[in-house]
Amino acid sequence: MKIKLKATLVSALFATTALAGGAMAQDVSCPIKIGVLHSLSGTMAISETTLKDTMLMLVEQQNEKGGLLGCDLEAVVVDPASDWPLFAEKARELLTVQDVDVLFGAWTSVSRKSVLPVLEELNGLMFYPVQYEGEESSKNVFYTGAAPNQQAIPATDYFLDELGVEKFALLGTDYVYPRTTNNILESYLKDKGIAPEDIFVNYTPFGHSDWSKIVSDVVALGADGKKVGVISTINGDANIGFYKELAAQGISADDIPVVAFSVGEEELSGLDTSNLVGHLAAWNYFMSADTPENEEFIAAWHEFIGDDSRVTNDPMEAHYIGFNMWVNAVTEAGTTDVDAVREHMWGQEFPNLTGGTAVMGVNHHLSKPVLIGEILEDGQFDIVSETDPVPGDAWTDYLPESAVLDSDWKDLGCGMYNTQTETCVQIKSNY
Repeated sequence: MKIKLKATLVSALFATTALAGGAMAQDVSCPIKIGVLHSLSGTMAISETTLKDTMLMLVEQQNEKGGLLGCDLEAVVVDPASDWPLFAEKARELLTVQDVDVLFGAWTSVSRKSVLPVLEELNGLMFYPVQYEGEESSKNVFYTGAAPNQQAIPATDYFLDELGVEKFALLGTDYVYPRTTNNILESYLKDKGIAPEDIFVNYTPFGHSDWSKIVSDVVALGADGKKVGVISTINGDANIGFYKELAAQGISADDIPVVAFSVGEEELSGLDTSNLVGHLAAWNYFMSADTPENEEFIAAWHEFIGDDSRVTNDPMEAHYIGFNMWVNAVTEAGTTDVDAVREHMWGQEFPNLTGGTAVMGVNHHLSKPVLIGEILEDGQFDIVSETDPVPGDAWTDYLPESAVLDSDWKDLGCGMYNTQTETCVQIKSNY
């Protein structure tokens, strides 16, 4: 049971510490509960278990600093088991039974969209740490992963401008993120002069394992001698079979380069990467980033997890930034109240791990640098391209129905504002 600390007590505890912005601490329930909503079993456990561990580390670190508003933090971990409807059930359990103050979680867009109605019904707050397809801006979610203009579009430009790719295979797992991202990329590629017949699109289910025909189809795409590249939105353990089949058919990165949006250090850890060398991934962080901030983060991670071989990755950095921004917003607000914290999140700044500064926009998206890395034999990445921080765009400029939309929760109070009709639309179906 939580113990209520009245405002006078909290104020006394913080008598020697002025809260940013002069905010007076309001009623706070101790401990402050952090909901951790990540799959620890099923097809997505390969990616999400590490994010659960990351949140446990961040909570422990904050408690070592003295907690928050005079309270200890407590991580409440659940396992939605890569079962998308179960994400909604577990989110409801966290908000109503466990009475958490904030959620950090989800990986796939279908799991996020499963949770979204629960968050909006109960006015919960969730930080979502993974790259996604955009085309969404909820007042109850802060998107700390990349939008398409911070990953998919720059990666496509790299293929076009640096590698001379002329034909594109868009391979994805069959759910909303790959389908929406590929719709955006198809439109973008056509705007760039790529013929429709030079774009091959294919979707496979989660956990797909037989890649022989699909890889053969990709190879056949280049029968006329034109350079083929693969843009991969394949998620989870299906990636293992895909890269194995590329190697089995003798396809190297020089022959057909692959740029992946869901393959990072964690997914490569423990694999034989000798046949993956030279293939690419686009993220906003790589473990190989050479900065003091990253060195400190890696050291803290290894100490916490007790294993110097454990890697770090992009969604871990997203949780690191999102968690610290939330802590700062709660401190400024003097409360964990969702509406108050939301207002203090807009404009929050926090150092990222690649040497820049992340800023939270009024559209609930972060500014993030775009990094492209080549896979090395040790499972790390050689960073071959890096940009300055790019503000996340909730609505893409490359779909006509989205190009007219804007998101501004601060001044417009709307996540889907039509700039032509000057009206706020509350609901949009993406699939």
